[in-house]
Amino acid sequence: MKKYLAEMIGTMVLVLMGCGAAVSLGCDNTLPSTVVGTAMAFGLSVVAMAYTIGGISGCHINPAITLGVYLSGRMSGKDAVNYIIFQIIGGLIGAAILYLLVISAGGDLANSALGANNLQNVNGESVSVLGGLLAEIVFTAVFVLVVLGATSKTNGATNNFAGLAIGLALVLVHLACIRYTGTSVNPARSIGPALFAQLSEGHATALSNLWIFIVGPFAGGALSALIWKVITPAKAK
Repeated sequence: MKKYLAEMIGTMVLVLMGCGAAVSLGCDNTLPSTVVGTAMAFGLSVVAMAYTIGGISGCHINPAITLGVYLSGRMSGKDAVNYIIFQIIGGLIGAAILYLLVISAGGDLANSALGANNLQNVNGESVSVLGGLLAEIVFTAVFVLVVLGATSKTNGATNNFAGLAIGLALVLVHLACIRYTGTSVNPARSIGPALFAQLSEGHATALSNLWIFIVGPFAGGALSALIWKVITPAKAK
């Protein structure tokens, strides 16, 4: 049970800090400084949690990672299901805390949207559903592949730096993907903010497009597991 609670706490911190930075900075894909700041917040959250709960649960704090790890044969189906359930709960708690903070500070929820993922406007036009889905699949696959590689036996003693490598990979993914979807690559990160963003009439599409940020990351996680099985020696999974 402790490892499930660790996943819940870790995901809560990720959503609170990452989405909280997006809100505080007013993240906008036309303002590079806000994109960089938000990307750093998500990456640093992962690094911090990796060295906090990594020894307890492995610090997945992401259902897409859990799926990739499960499909790679590194965990049981029971653990995978419970990890995902508690990750989603943690994401909801993080979003709820952020919502309360924004409201208590007199913040404008209509402008912040609590960092909810959605199809972004690029050059005056909204990214298509197919484009957003493709971005989430590709960038999640890259991210989860880094996780599988960084935590694999193939890296031996360098696994002590896995948390740092994974956090930096998440920064990189955000820098490249925020322009298109605001970057999810993590269903648990997207569900909570989308639900609370519904409390603002200006963000009704956050919930209607939520499926993109569930299907895309899960598909990307599965793809990364397939790629890893192809490229890694069987004894080094």
